[in-house]
Amino acid sequence: MLYARAWRKTGRGLGFATAMLLRAANHDNSRIAYARIIHDEQKPSSMWFQHAQHSSEAMQREGIKGFVEVTKNIPKFVKIVEVGPRDGLQNEKASVPTAVKIELIQRLAGAGLRVVEATSFVSPKWIPQLADAKDVMAAVRSFKGAQFPVLVPNLKGFDAAMACGVKEIAIFASASETFSQKNINCSIENSLQRYEEVVNAAQKNAIPVRGYLSCVVACPDEGPISPSKVAFVAKKLLDMGCYEVSLGDTIGAGTPGTVLQMLEAVMEAVPTKKVAVHFHDTYGQALANIFLALQMGISIVDSSVAGLGGCPYAKGATGNVATEDVLYMLNGLGVQTDVDIMKVISAGEYVCSHIGRQNSSKAAIALRRKFPSQQSML
Repeated sequence: MLYARAWRKTGRGLGFATAMLLRAANHDNSRIAYARIIHDEQKPSSMWFQHAQHSSEAMQREGIKGFVEVTKNIPKFVKIVEVGPRDGLQNEKASVPTAVKIELIQRLAGAGLRVVEATSFVSPKWIPQLADAKDVMAAVRSFKGAQFPVLVPNLKGFDAAMACGVKEIAIFASASETFSQKNINCSIENSLQRYEEVVNAAQKNAIPVRGYLSCVVACPDEGPISPSKVAFVAKKLLDMGCYEVSLGDTIGAGTPGTVLQMLEAVMEAVPTKKVAVHFHDTYGQALANIFLALQMGISIVDSSVAGLGGCPYAKGATGNVATEDVLYMLNGLGVQTDVDIMKVISAGEYVCSHIGRQNSSKAAIALRRKFPSQQSML
């Protein structure tokens, strides 16, 4: 709530930054005018040079102030939750070999990612791509240096996960009634009752539970979702015992404008430190939405290596925001992640080569062209 209020007070920073860009454009027009003077062999006056120099120095000072204003609420450290092995691969048409999944998870953890969502204990009837969950976890549970949570839909899934030595789970609710029915075959209310049983069982076994909330901006069937409804379900998940809630823009329809309204509503109901964001990049808005969330003080971001993903129950939804693109932006903002971007790029190249798809990360493609043989930034 405090961050939401702070955002209200300092949100003008966006307008300030935009003004700086416009002034830069005007400055560029002055440079064009100067080029025309040179081309026409007309001598500019000394006053023009003085004005141009003063404008350039003033622009630089104001630009720095504008950057500080826009970024002052951004956290110094951001936790990246890598969802590629689960949320990314569940939407692949062809089955991905178990050995490839295990190697991918190991590479991602080796890159410094401290949370890598490994798989999902759902019925193979619904998500056949993750039918090898037991085999994946048999290998992954011995890996060191990271957490490997799994998704569970009910008590049966929880019991199966526990039998495999899982140390953290995630549950998934929806802010859309229609999507809830299509995705987990029950209403929002019934799903929350079901998950309360799962959370209670997890707490008895000292297993942390993360909550996912889908369709936080829009639903493929219902259209726009009320921010107050999102806030209501998010609070329910936290109240039942989830340690954090990831807000998912399942179809990637959100823009900074709609995401702002949603986040303000949620942050009035739950602590900012327990909010994560999960954006799909269907309309190319994911990084802009993440930047907005950072400005509002959110410090947990879900992403998927190589931009893998989609949603089996949301037609037209493309992949998650690419981990490499998020890291590149955060590095540029001076935000610490403790993740080696070149190692993540290598992991993305590895999985893409095995599943026969193109890497969706623009940063990965650009950095690989620039550093064709580099495997690490450390």
